[in-house]
Amino acid sequence: MTSPAVRPSNKPDLLLDPVGQTLYRTAVPTTIGAIAIIMYYLAGTFFVSLLGTNQLAAIGFTFPVVILVTYFGVGLGIGTSALVGQAIGSKNSQQVQALTFASLSMGLLIGLLLIIPGIASIDYIFPLLGAGPEHMPLIKAYMSIWFMGMPLQLMQFSGTAVIRASGNAKLHGKLMSASAVLNALLDPLLIFGLGPIPAMGIGGAALATVITWGVTILVICYFLCSKEKLLSLIRPQWHHLTRSWLKLLSITGPAALANMITPIATAILTATLATYGSHAVAAYGVVSRVEAFIMIVVLGMSMSVPPFISQNYGAKLYDRVQLGLRMSLNFVLILQMVLYVLVAITAPWIAQIFTNDSEVQNIITLVLRILPASYAFQGMVVLSASSFNAMHAPRNALLTSLLRFFVFYVPLALLGNMLGGIKGLFMGAALGNVLAGIVIRHWIFSYTHTLQHDQSVPVKR
Repeated sequence: MTSPAVRPSNKPDLLLDPVGQTLYRTAVPTTIGAIAIIMYYLAGTFFVSLLGTNQLAAIGFTFPVVILVTYFGVGLGIGTSALVGQAIGSKNSQQVQALTFASLSMGLLIGLLLIIPGIASIDYIFPLLGAGPEHMPLIKAYMSIWFMGMPLQLMQFSGTAVIRASGNAKLHGKLMSASAVLNALLDPLLIFGLGPIPAMGIGGAALATVITWGVTILVICYFLCSKEKLLSLIRPQWHHLTRSWLKLLSITGPAALANMITPIATAILTATLATYGSHAVAAYGVVSRVEAFIMIVVLGMSMSVPPFISQNYGAKLYDRVQLGLRMSLNFVLILQMVLYVLVAITAPWIAQIFTNDSEVQNIITLVLRILPASYAFQGMVVLSASSFNAMHAPRNALLTSLLRFFVFYVPLALLGNMLGGIKGLFMGAALGNVLAGIVIRHWIFSYTHTLQHDQSVPVKR
């Protein structure tokens, strides 16, 4: 059966509506949801900081493990969005439901399989990361609960990816915002306790997150089953399910690996900056947090543009794919250049918000007047990578990240460091972003042009 599901009237049609209007209607709610999530993380960090320095440090030690699982979840979401979007574009509602079930069940299964090894590894992994005896009881209190929630987290990545792939960005944005609000409300309640609810300390922060995941996935499944008709709870035949899992892994694996490249490159730059002392490292940490806000629209677009790409790719509307890409990349270029001017002017005041140390302030100001000049090109790389995944070209997406970091960004940053110290390092990094953006922009347009050309060439029989 290949009849398309009925869509709500307020939901944009990614195949028929005007391209610019469609991109706008999907990007805005997704970006708002992303802002809500970032604000939640800041709020959660604030509440944990009230417990003390050791608790805050314990949360810091959990980051590498948490981010590894998160990157797999992001990869699963990318694979799900690409495959479901293509199935929707080709009007195959039965395949949509099968892929949705496969993605949710894969997240659940992998999460369940990781619980026992994860909890058992706590005493071995975190001391290797530098955690001391004073941190280990706190880490155990947090991670033992967090590991129990992994299946819910991975299922949430799958479910939200399906919602994005369907074009219902408004629902996705509402879910992200609501989950951020719920988590922020539960954090102080479970960390510090209230009335009959005991204070759980750092474990309460983990429990608040797990409860939020659970509530969110219940809401997601309700909408996917009852409202969107994108999920059937009847298990497909085993060979169909395993085939869908293999399809998902073909995109999920490279996408997750591409995400893991980012912290490796960051670690190289951080180690280089460490030779200049703690002031330089502290300044770079602040710049990284500011970057998250400067790039927030790009983050939102990296979640909203791929469903448009994948649906039109599935429908073989390659002219809309290329037009959508061109409009998105041009918008990012203009927006980020405007933001750079604002950041460069206000850099000294931004630095004062985060620190009273004049040396750190000077470094922050210096970097904010160099590196954000390249964020427009960095944004084009991010959108190109997500678009390659949406067009079922995960190797190209992985190669995009490898090119940016290990051909341009890191080598030029290290060369700049040798020639000009800290200033040279960030000038080299900025130049690396610019060159990567130019090369990869040309590559993805050549790729989509080839799709159009192949479609127009008659098939020889």
